[in-house]
Amino acid sequence: MSAIKESIDISRTPEEVFSYVTDPTHLPEWQESAVRVRRLSEEPIAVGSKVSVTRRMGRREMTMTMQVIELDPPRSWHVHGIDGPVRGDIQGRIEPIDDGTHSRLTLAVDFEGHGIGKVLVPLVVRPHVRKEMPEDELTLKGILEAGAAR
Repeated sequence: MSAIKESIDISRTPEEVFSYVTDPTHLPEWQESAVRVRRLSEEPIAVGSKVSVTRRMGRREMTMTMQVIELDPPRSWHVHGIDGPVRGDIQGRIEPIDDGTHSRLTLAVDFEGHGIGKVLVPLVVRPHVRKEMPEDELTLKGILEAGAAR
């Protein structure tokens, strides 16, 4: 299956969008299913950094470790799940628009199922993400445009 892809225009510079969206501690603020995020090291986020992300799908919570595999500020990043039954693969791209005063954020999300995850990905995870992702991007846009991002 192909990645689920969504784009949104945000009235903030690429640097502002990149700084906020690549800080994993912000995930629960703008992603409905993100319950908790724990950085697994104290260093600033860089290629190789790992974070533990707990997500709620229905009544169940699943925790997975995500690792940064590409980071090109303020243009793009790529993180990949390295454990758990459902391993996300997220690629983000930010394009400057309006002479760099605004940004177009594009997120592409795909999944690998392992064990029970092979059943969960097509039946539960992908439909849930297809519904949640546009709403999450609108929440992100609202936070950034309101200037509430820290």
